[in-house]
Amino acid sequence: MTFIQSKASSPYSGRLKRSAKSVRRHWQLYLLVLFPVAYLIVFSYLPMYGIVIAFKDYNISQTIAESPWVGLKHFRAFFTSYQFPRLMANTIGLSVYNIVAGIFPPVLLALALNYCKHKLFGKAVQMVTYMPYFISTVLVIGLLNQMLSLTGPINTLIKNLGYTPVLFLGEAKLFKTIYVFSGLWANTGYNAVIYLAALASVNPELYEAAIVDGASIWQRIRHIDVPSILPTATILLIMSCGKVLSVGYEKVLLLQNDLNMANSDIISTYVYRIGLISMQYSFSTAVGLFQSVVSLLIVTGVNAISGRVSETSLW
Repeated sequence: MTFIQSKASSPYSGRLKRSAKSVRRHWQLYLLVLFPVAYLIVFSYLPMYGIVIAFKDYNISQTIAESPWVGLKHFRAFFTSYQFPRLMANTIGLSVYNIVAGIFPPVLLALALNYCKHKLFGKAVQMVTYMPYFISTVLVIGLLNQMLSLTGPINTLIKNLGYTPVLFLGEAKLFKTIYVFSGLWANTGYNAVIYLAALASVNPELYEAAIVDGASIWQRIRHIDVPSILPTATILLIMSCGKVLSVGYEKVLLLQNDLNMANSDIISTYVYRIGLISMQYSFSTAVGLFQSVVSLLIVTGVNAISGRVSETSLW
């Protein structure tokens, strides 16, 4: 019996020895990985314990363990709330609008830069379009407030043309358009760099063969460039679909006011308002958990569909 146990345990002991030897040999690499892993554990995984307050009536005077269980009470309260249909419609509408509008501009910019004959001009355009990505959201909203105010340059031009000035940020129906197109201005250059990287991996012999066969630029784009960047575009689309219910609240919150609240109030701003301002921690955690679960299901579903249709997926 002793012989059998030692023989059975020998493969595991051998693996442990090889793992220890690998750690000693490549300790510098493991040291580099240690800090990102520790960051993920401390700031991403340990806080997940707080999710349980979504199923409790949490009070700051009590610990999480001492708070009473209430089951799905907060989820039912959110689903039956009169605000639920409006929040879902605003969030999904804004996300879909943002995804659809953001598909083609970076692709077109990347293709234009790829075929630009004047490299210096192309680099200048790439730098100018890439820089807005690094501008703070607060600064972008400040610029929008100045540009779209009643005394701003746009309304001044409208007034000089004989028309009535428009309070752009006070019009609820204009909120989504302002949000989406200001985002395109900030993110198109950055996303174009991703497509440029995909185009850089195309075999130059394909272009040479196409030119020899007399293919025009449009034919090269259609038959070489588009198929080359399609997998990258698919991956970005899948990742974007995972954010359908997770629209970043910072920009929306800064653009939000009482006049456009009907179209600008989304789940993220609702969680912020209920959780941090009204201090309904359990209810806001339940809403946030619902948001995360639905986003995970959407990513999984879109990824599965993409894998079957185009054989391109995240996993």
